[in-house]
Amino acid sequence: MFDKILIANRGEIARRIARTARRMGIATVAVHSDADAGALHVREADEAVHIGGAASADSYLAIDRVVEAARRTGAQAVHPGYGFLSENPRFAEALEAGGIVFIGPGTRAIAAMGDKIESKKLAAAAGVATVPGAPGALSGEDEAAAAAAAIGYPVMLKASAGGGGKGMRIAHSEAEAREGFRSAVNEARASFGDERVFAEKYIEEPRHIEIQVVADAHGNVVHLGERECSIQRRHQKVVEEAPSPFLDPETRAAMGAQAVALARAVDYRSAGTVEFIVDRDRNFYFLEMNTRLQVEHPVTECVTGLDLVETMIRVAAGEPLPFAQEDVRLEGWAVESRVYAEDPYRGFLPSTGRLVRYREPPAGEGVRVDAGVGEGSEISMFYDPMIAKLVTWGADREQAIDRMAAALDGYRIRGVGHNIDFLSAVMAHPRFREGRLSTGFIAEEFPSGFHGADLGPERVAAMRAVAVAFARARAGRDARIGGRIALPRRSAPDGAGNGFVLRDGEARVRVAAEAADGGCDLALDGVPVAVRGACDPSVGIFEGTVDGRALAVQVDWEGTGHRLRHGGAERFVRVLPERVSALLDLMPVKEPPDMSRFLLSPMPGLLVSVAVAEGDAVEAGQELAVVEAMKMENVMRAERDGVVAKIHAAAGDSLAVDQPIVEFA
Repeated sequence: MFDKILIANRGEIARRIARTARRMGIATVAVHSDADAGALHVREADEAVHIGGAASADSYLAIDRVVEAARRTGAQAVHPGYGFLSENPRFAEALEAGGIVFIGPGTRAIAAMGDKIESKKLAAAAGVATVPGAPGALSGEDEAAAAAAAIGYPVMLKASAGGGGKGMRIAHSEAEAREGFRSAVNEARASFGDERVFAEKYIEEPRHIEIQVVADAHGNVVHLGERECSIQRRHQKVVEEAPSPFLDPETRAAMGAQAVALARAVDYRSAGTVEFIVDRDRNFYFLEMNTRLQVEHPVTECVTGLDLVETMIRVAAGEPLPFAQEDVRLEGWAVESRVYAEDPYRGFLPSTGRLVRYREPPAGEGVRVDAGVGEGSEISMFYDPMIAKLVTWGADREQAIDRMAAALDGYRIRGVGHNIDFLSAVMAHPRFREGRLSTGFIAEEFPSGFHGADLGPERVAAMRAVAVAFARARAGRDARIGGRIALPRRSAPDGAGNGFVLRDGEARVRVAAEAADGGCDLALDGVPVAVRGACDPSVGIFEGTVDGRALAVQVDWEGTGHRLRHGGAERFVRVLPERVSALLDLMPVKEPPDMSRFLLSPMPGLLVSVAVAEGDAVEAGQELAVVEAMKMENVMRAERDGVVAKIHAAAGDSLAVDQPIVEFA
């Protein structure tokens, strides 16, 4: 067994690999860029080596620097995690040349499966069902349009070296095929240094289901069941689960057998994943094989009881698999939610900044958090926007989802935008609960974007009660500190003008509050409500009961009231003296400035290109600019016809959110 390994990655996966290594008694070496000098994965490793600048190309993708770090520290092996160099055969070859073990498959398997064009040919030769498509890389827009027409719309344009949703576009027409080809090529070049793109038939109403395989150097290949990864946005997985609510035992066995056959065909060793697209009739087709550890591997670990990182390390050290196919048992259900630094209320655009508050849900039965950050950590524009992976396990799917919903309600992140509200809304969605999934779930169920979940009247009333309890706690603290007035023990008579009023949008509710053991008793418009639980304004999370029902609500003070978040919904509630509330209704409303003449950057990022010049006439739908952030391109288009008056930014500029790019006359 190895004495020391280097982890050629960052963030949560670097910490997760190190956790297993420590348990196995193996010392760890972290590598880091300028941007990650103070990151948790660096501080927690036994040794750390600086390998370059903030950009991935100058650090985590620099093969020579990573290999030199391993050589200099005496690491006997390197675990690449996922992304970066994990599927780069040149990296594996460089390590081998230096006498360092690559904790992953051999270079033949990496090269064969890393090229999506060649992998389809190998899969077909191994008897694996494949999606109809063009046979090779497309040479340009004209060939892309011709290939798409021959296959039949809709088609998927995909980067040959792609992964993680990068370099993928769906086209429903010739115009979309041409534009999609250009965007896929640009993203592929930026993300993988390989601009080859191919086309294949897009399966409608598809499910994305993958099979986890593990193999050793002694000829043993085993599959560990499937993962359902159909909840995706922009081809990026958001929620995964194991097993799939769709597969029956016969389909599972057939998919597993084909995955094992493909692994044998390329002499695979280590952990890997064979991804399939599955139609409504449970016909399945090979998509690709990921020759690395997957982001979503924890759900497989939860239902099998295996540590996939440990398995990879032991296989790399030459040990045989300690189990056979008949030993694999799937127990219970696991769900993973990817917590991203992005704003779901603004089209899921990336968010950057410092985590000024960070509180993970309490670890307990069936709850696991794999995070690469802590309070004070920076989310930068240079890397993937993932903050953490939240995983829950249950005896069945319903319990796993219920635990996920509760854990999301208790997950507190402030300082950057995040998608927890959206994840909560997915967990509560009837279609998700029923298991009626497809890769189009998000687009179909949130066609106009995400604007918050719709809570029923009972939960709205419960959130209002929590707001009053927090207002009471805050007023009591202010009274102790500065002598300010607290909420009255009992409401004033109607019409007296000196009671308290709760304002929630257009709603106005008279309030009374009285202390009770473990909380407070309220009257909202005369209706009694019992709130039990801690209301500490400095913590900002209520975890207790409202009329006996368990509830977790996040509560933030914003100037004149509390902003509450629960179950994917957000409300701003104020509890004010009746006279103040009446005067507030008389206040004029400040109109926001008119910015309709400007094209604004929707997020912090790099301005890749500006497609217009001053004086140009533009038409609605015309491309104006391309902004890139966190390795994703965003094409910005004109909302209506107009004339360009001024260009405020140039290609290559770093933009702040809402920074003007183009001004119209």
